[in-house]
Amino acid sequence: TDDTADIAMEMIIGIPRRVREGVAMVRRGEWTGWTPTALLGRKLAGKVLGIVGMGRIGQAVAHRARAFGLEIAYHNRKPLPEAIERMLGARHVSDLDDLVRQADILSLHCPATAETHHLMDARRFALMQPGACLINTARGELVDQEAMIAALASGQLSGAGLDVYP
Repeated sequence: TDDTADIAMEMIIGIPRRVREGVAMVRRGEWTGWTPTALLGRKLAGKVLGIVGMGRIGQAVAHRARAFGLEIAYHNRKPLPEAIERMLGARHVSDLDDLVRQADILSLHCPATAETHHLMDARRFALMQPGACLINTARGELVDQEAMIAALASGQLSGAGLDVYP
């Protein structure tokens, strides 16, 4: 649980803040030194982190994300008990499409089932805010890879620092 939540959090921080791009610049010998706005990326505070699947890992991610000022919204088969929602500072969104529309960063933490196969397809990618980020530390089958590549290529989905998206 903790290891997966840590990896998810690394991506939640690293993609909007363009960390991978900075590392790549250093490796290519293109780093010219610090400047106030170089690779600044987007701030996290005030952004909506949408969590799909609020089991152990989803809750661990929500716990970590609060420290960065992210607003936590989640979709789960059943809402969490009110006391846990309060502790995590999370609000339940009953309709997955509504969560996808709201999220600046969408993090997947649900099992691979017939119902979740290609949960993120072309239709759902089109619902996302332009430049939103998708984090999947669950199973690959949750994401339609061709639809994701198209969303990255169009700029609908942010792939800051990913090799498939310059």
